[in-house]
Amino acid sequence: MRPATLADVARRRNAGEDLPGLLVGFLDTFYGQVRLGTAQTAIDEQPDDVSCRREHALLGAIGEHLARRWHLSVPDWTSHPSRFLSEPYFTSPLEDLKALMIAESPLAFRRRLIFTEAEPLRRARMPVGP
Repeated sequence: MRPATLADVARRRNAGEDLPGLLVGFLDTFYGQVRLGTAQTAIDEQPDDVSCRREHALLGAIGEHLARRWHLSVPDWTSHPSRFLSEPYFTSPLEDLKALMIAESPLAFRRRLIFTEAEPLRRARMPVGP
């Protein structure tokens, strides 16, 4: 069963499930909710703290980015100081990609010092739109 909310992702991650798999399932569900106009509920509930600081910040970035990308309200929990890193984190270990990731990272990721590709939450089910 796919997680329906980012809060579900955090709960299941804390129970030992693999974060990448949880995010794939969540995003597929979220993009279905975008089509139905019910996506706000998927990001509203504050996710529990997760032990990995990068993952904790990543959930904040994902919540903020999805809200901005799909014209939803940005949940207040995404701005909590614990959702920001103090050291840069690059999602690829390839040194040659660092400059590109710095330039392309969406605002929600970049302001947390998470550097990634231009469309980090891309999925086949992602709607074409804003």
